[in-house]
Amino acid sequence: MNWAAIRAIYIFEMSRFFRTFLQSLISPVISTSLYFVVFGAAIGSRIDEVNGVSYAAFIVPGLIMLTVMTQAISNASFGIYFPKFIGTIYELLSAPISFFEIVLGYVGAAATKALFIGIIILITSFFFVRIDIQHPIAMFAFLILTCISFALFGFIIGIWAKNFEQLQLVPLLIVTPLVFLGGSFYSITMLPPFWQTVSMFNPVVYLISGFRWAFFGIEDVPVMTSLFAIGLFSGLCLFAVYWIFKTGWRIRQ
Repeated sequence: MNWAAIRAIYIFEMSRFFRTFLQSLISPVISTSLYFVVFGAAIGSRIDEVNGVSYAAFIVPGLIMLTVMTQAISNASFGIYFPKFIGTIYELLSAPISFFEIVLGYVGAAATKALFIGIIILITSFFFVRIDIQHPIAMFAFLILTCISFALFGFIIGIWAKNFEQLQLVPLLIVTPLVFLGGSFYSITMLPPFWQTVSMFNPVVYLISGFRWAFFGIEDVPVMTSLFAIGLFSGLCLFAVYWIFKTGWRIRQ
């Protein structure tokens, strides 16, 4: 394992994050605060509790997941797309470093950024609502797994994209709607039976359900099913990255 190369990629990517530290820090805090004002105060005043949890507290896991997923995808996709755009990716491909080490550097940095922002949002939420996390270890485990899996997904998007418009296409048109429709701000048990069945085909439902269970001990789907879903998603993304580097798809073309 070429740890020096992994560390160089990781530090380079993290330095870009710290150069815009205030922007990266203030933006999620303001967005989260606005969500709490709109959903927690306005809607929460009309909905007392959801499954025994106050509505303002109930939406916290969904808010964290919404930001973590989009940030992991955005950071990972831009991180690998920019070397493609300026042509420096060929230096990586010709260097004595394996595809796994390249992925470890880029995905590790993107996952770290998303994890950092997720923790900031969690801390921010304590200023608005009272939260007692029942399973803190499970909560951090779900958070880390989500950061890694969606950073892998973002890495694939960065390789697939041919321009900056495509770079934003999947997060805006696919991922964000799936998160909003995945039970971020409601329990799928509140839906009619038909739409509950439809929601089961949304993979984000399993992630948010498992993450919310770690907070409040309530779940829309079994916890083990959530773990299996995120493990399967991560495995598929890792296999896709392996295939990309093996065939050179969108890299050497």
